[in-house]
Amino acid sequence: MPAGLSWPAAAALALAALALLLALCRHLWALRWSLSRDRASALPLPKGSMGWPFFGETLHWLLQGSRFHSSRRERYGNVFKTHLLGRPVVRVTGAENIRKILLGEHTLVSAQWPQSTQIILGSHTLLGSIGDLHRQRRKILARVFCRTALESYLPRIQKVVSWELRGWCMEPGSIAVYSSAKTLTFRIAARILLGLRLEEKQFKDLAKTFEQLVENLFSLPLNIPFSGLRKGIKARDMLHEFMEKAIQEKLQRTNSEDHSDALDFIINSAKEHGKEFTMQELKESAIELIFAAFFTTASASTSLILLLLKHPSAIKKIRQELMSHELYPKCQCCPAGPSPDTLPTQGRDSKKQLPAVARDTHEDQSQCSGPLEEAEPSSGLSPQPPALSEPTQPQSSPQPQACHCPSDISLEKLSRLRYLDCVIKEVLRVLPPVSGGYRTALQTFELDGYQIPKGWSVMYSIRDTHETAAIYQSPPGGFDPDRFSATRPEAVSRFHYIPFGGGARSCIGKELAQAILKLLAIELVTTARWELATPAYPAMQTVPIVHPVDGLQLYFHPLRPGCSSEA
Repeated sequence: MPAGLSWPAAAALALAALALLLALCRHLWALRWSLSRDRASALPLPKGSMGWPFFGETLHWLLQGSRFHSSRRERYGNVFKTHLLGRPVVRVTGAENIRKILLGEHTLVSAQWPQSTQIILGSHTLLGSIGDLHRQRRKILARVFCRTALESYLPRIQKVVSWELRGWCMEPGSIAVYSSAKTLTFRIAARILLGLRLEEKQFKDLAKTFEQLVENLFSLPLNIPFSGLRKGIKARDMLHEFMEKAIQEKLQRTNSEDHSDALDFIINSAKEHGKEFTMQELKESAIELIFAAFFTTASASTSLILLLLKHPSAIKKIRQELMSHELYPKCQCCPAGPSPDTLPTQGRDSKKQLPAVARDTHEDQSQCSGPLEEAEPSSGLSPQPPALSEPTQPQSSPQPQACHCPSDISLEKLSRLRYLDCVIKEVLRVLPPVSGGYRTALQTFELDGYQIPKGWSVMYSIRDTHETAAIYQSPPGGFDPDRFSATRPEAVSRFHYIPFGGGARSCIGKELAQAILKLLAIELVTTARWELATPAYPAMQTVPIVHPVDGLQLYFHPLRPGCSSEA
């Protein structure tokens, strides 16, 4: 301690020196990125902050969630710079800006996921491939999601959805919808896409391990003990060990009738394109399939249930549409029960008063008639047996006679449900599961009057673009499925609505995801009613994926008590 200075004065001096040092480090960090601009371009870098050395603004992003981007967009505009997960990033909002990025794949930009994501998922995935390799892999994977494949998945998906929802209705208390939706979508991914036949304990262990992998996909690239990356790598290695055994068993099968899951389609499609996948490629492809179908579809399923709860008029319209197409189940084996619209919105504990379900003020009864995308012709692949060991009735219990609920749904029948299609689109617009996508600049280019330097990451925002699009006739913040009616301009806008991305990297499994959501919606509105188990609707968290902070606690009740949904 310098002579003549008291301890408080010395401490204050030390703190001042530390603050000066931190300010200098932050200034030098910002200067380092300012000097990285392309001198050949006269355009300035986007406005924004690069945060602190190495960490950038990653901690702010993880803590603030969607507020991080919205606050900076309000301050800096639709194009701003930041530093996330170890890389300089330009965050982009707006249809015209995003159009240039999505259509510039392989020329202006290329896929660039965070380093932690690349390490955990591996180098043989569609997400991580670029150029000709990406085109080749996409052709191989297209077979998994063609109409023939989707038709073979639908009966099994319908049985899984029906069985899971019966379990929700049988719960005496509330359930956490997000957690239950993850169980549902993981069961679909594991059993129907990968053909895994698991005991329930195996299933739960595998789901827990996979959840640990996904939760650490977006982490700082520090492979040290107790870090997110280390946890993700550990989960990946455990999954790869399990998948290798399962794939070896699959490759040794001789019964061709069993070959109708997505992994079989990948193996056969690769052979048709003159490529034999290695075991490492098959393991990484299997993990990628679950990743693509698991969390995002669980998020969208939770959002669907939440938004239908908030807007019961949409439920009524869906039921009317199902009846008009003779798809509403007429269950003859059990009593019809009271109308769901007349049931009280009170919890199972009569002493606990719960808020009434909010009524949608939008009473327009017009049906949405937007056309679905064309698909390839169907074929007659025979479906596999049910995926799960479903609960059976005791032998002494008589089986219900002539029960016709639910009806089998085909792709052709789903395509007739125009209003339901609009509801699913609106759910994905209001609460898109993934907030955006990552690219890296292959060359310096201009965007909204700023330069995007070669080598920088570009993160385009799906959520912010949906929230700020000026094309919508009704307020973007409202829930209005009819905005996707064929008579409305929103129905044909290309880059104002991008829940599945766009361009060369648009989500290849979007038709499957939409089919799962439609089957879930049909099962929900025809067999169950649901209500809040909490005093208010939960806030939504957006990192790493959109979900309610409390998991969405709901009570589920069967519409027809005692009715089995098995034919």
